[in-house]
Amino acid sequence: MRKWSGDEGGLTKGRLATFLIAIGGSAVLGLAAGLIWAAIAPRALLQEIADAWFALITAVGGLITGILGYRLLVRRAGAAATAGLVLGAVVAALLAWWVGDNIGLGTYNHLLASSPAGTVFHSSLALGAKSALVFWPLCTALVILLAETSARRSGQAARARARHAADGTDDLDT
Repeated sequence: MRKWSGDEGGLTKGRLATFLIAIGGSAVLGLAAGLIWAAIAPRALLQEIADAWFALITAVGGLITGILGYRLLVRRAGAAATAGLVLGAVVAALLAWWVGDNIGLGTYNHLLASSPAGTVFHSSLALGAKSALVFWPLCTALVILLAETSARRSGQAARARARHAADGTDDLDT
């Protein structure tokens, strides 16, 4: 009996649906990450602090996308799901940035325009290090790569054990 890896054949409706589900699921996580960033990242004078929070939140988002995406999609649909997850992770990072950057911006601009000179208030979030946008897709891709490598190695080891069992040998080193 041949095991189906999900990589055979061309683009089908099922693979396209998996691709779109991967992008959509990642995008929803990106919106949630932007809301979390806007809620918990401190509004500090130093931009690097908010950037570090963004990088941490998007790295966690990438880990979640990679783990859930591999378990739910990649093992069944292969490369189409992987492409959808990585592209979805790019969308998620951009959405997280946009949401976090825009929440509170109206209040900040209103306070800036209407407050007397010398008033101290927290500014809205802004992402100074745009390179932090790569954390989500990078972590997603790394998790999928590690999971796939591990699955292939365990599959090769299982086949080697089965061959040795069929030959009647117990020692795998011979």
